[in-house]
Amino acid sequence: MRGTVRDEILEVAGALFYAEGIRAVGVERIISHANVAKATLYRHFPAKEDLVVAYLLERHTRVLKMMHIAIDQAEHPRGQIDAMFMDLFRKSDSPDYRGCAFMLAVAEHGDVERVVLTARAHKQAVRDIFAAILSQTRSTEGFDPIYFAILYEGALASYAIDCNCAAILKARDCALHLFDSMVSRKSPPGNKQTT
Repeated sequence: MRGTVRDEILEVAGALFYAEGIRAVGVERIISHANVAKATLYRHFPAKEDLVVAYLLERHTRVLKMMHIAIDQAEHPRGQIDAMFMDLFRKSDSPDYRGCAFMLAVAEHGDVERVVLTARAHKQAVRDIFAAILSQTRSTEGFDPIYFAILYEGALASYAIDCNCAAILKARDCALHLFDSMVSRKSPPGNKQTT
């Protein structure tokens, strides 16, 4: 095993959950693939819900790390927005990519509060990344980063439905156009300019 027993169980469960769906993967299958005893799995994860939430938290950490690596390679806010979408595009070009793990989890377990709260926290973290990018330039002051997050989330949702990565590039084009428009305007959308 590469890490602790807990890490190995989590890695196996995460791979199965993402590839096949949370409801489709039973605990017995995870036990078999992780090559652990049932008591060992339940010692680390007393219920399947605990395993699902741990999977989402691990995924949250990994996804945010990859986003930060992508944007850290760009020198200016426009390039960072481009990097966010291009990183998503590169990920989507894999045959194993199924879309957003958080959207998939909520689609299956929208009635489980801990799953929903974990997904919401992740989506808020993505909005916070866009807010941090916009805060680097005074000309976007007062603009709501939700516009960029909606484009990003829309690209994820479109991909999940039709597996066409072109939607991600279109969303990127829209985000860059929006950024350019924000930089050239004097007030945020919905606010009247004063003369």
